[in-house]
Amino acid sequence: MHHSLVVIGAGQAGLAVGYYLRRAGLLDSTVVFDAEEQAGGAWQHTWPSLTLFSPRDASSLPGMLFPPTRGLYPTRDEALAYLRAYEERYALPVQRPVEVGAVNHNGSMFTLDTSAGQCTANVVIGCTGTWRNPIIPDIPGRQQFNGSILHSAFYRGPTPLIGKRVIVVGGGNSGAQIFADLVDHCQVQWAVLHQPTYLPDDVDGRVLFDAATMRRMALESGKGASTAPSVTLGDIVMVDSVRRLRDGGRLTPVAMFEAFTPTGVRWSNGAEAEVDVVVFATGFRAALGPFAELNLADAQGRIEMRGTAVAHRPGLYLVGYGGWTGYASATMIGVGQTAKWTVDDIVAGR
Repeated sequence: MHHSLVVIGAGQAGLAVGYYLRRAGLLDSTVVFDAEEQAGGAWQHTWPSLTLFSPRDASSLPGMLFPPTRGLYPTRDEALAYLRAYEERYALPVQRPVEVGAVNHNGSMFTLDTSAGQCTANVVIGCTGTWRNPIIPDIPGRQQFNGSILHSAFYRGPTPLIGKRVIVVGGGNSGAQIFADLVDHCQVQWAVLHQPTYLPDDVDGRVLFDAATMRRMALESGKGASTAPSVTLGDIVMVDSVRRLRDGGRLTPVAMFEAFTPTGVRWSNGAEAEVDVVVFATGFRAALGPFAELNLADAQGRIEMRGTAVAHRPGLYLVGYGGWTGYASATMIGVGQTAKWTVDDIVAGR
């Protein structure tokens, strides 16, 4: 079967792209393949207590405001409900569950091998996100460790870890929230490479995003770092669970351990500790497995981009993977702009 346009992935990036494709009148010739069993993208794999770090009025996708929430910051379940309602509202042509195994190009069009059969397309937009490609650092002794290693991508809450000895690794918002989620349920430490930066209580993800945008613009205009706001998107927002720990004097990160041992970890001072589980909240890389046969990256592992278009592969776009495909495009608040630019390019034939 042939499609004029194929979108791979129906998480927040794929939904934003779908919205602009509908506005451009291109949805009738589009199919969206999604590997998940149901709508909601990677949000359905997050832990129950997760909250966004932007208020609802700064967490909307284009064309549909985030509805009222119980608290200032939307919960994981509220985010899921919003994404599912968004997909339904705009009647996006999502087929699921469909795994895209490989994308190839024969010089004139793309060929996609999928779990629903093979198809061809003139244009492919990758919105596969990062959840399927978590980063776990290669720390000495990891292979000999007899405990469990878990990435935040597969953390499902404190119940399986009750009573265990746990270390949470990662100095960002996910690390802080998972530590807060576990602190009353098990013997847990929070290990970080660098001392985390905590934002004031009145600074949330909306302010953080705006300030970080100003910083990027200042640096790109040549004004220099000294004139740019100093906050970054990795700074820790004081959501309720993290703020409660801070107010109780229990938000206490420790310096990262230097190695695993068979029964635990070894700290930089040589002391060893027995550990049952290490949870890595250490981020993700782009999940570009379907595009492996296109050899997109250069020898340094970089993909040359022109906006969201892959420079040397006309007709292929990558949306929502982070700054290299559009500033803050891996966030709900940021992906709408890059989705719009992508569809504008397609309409213009660029």
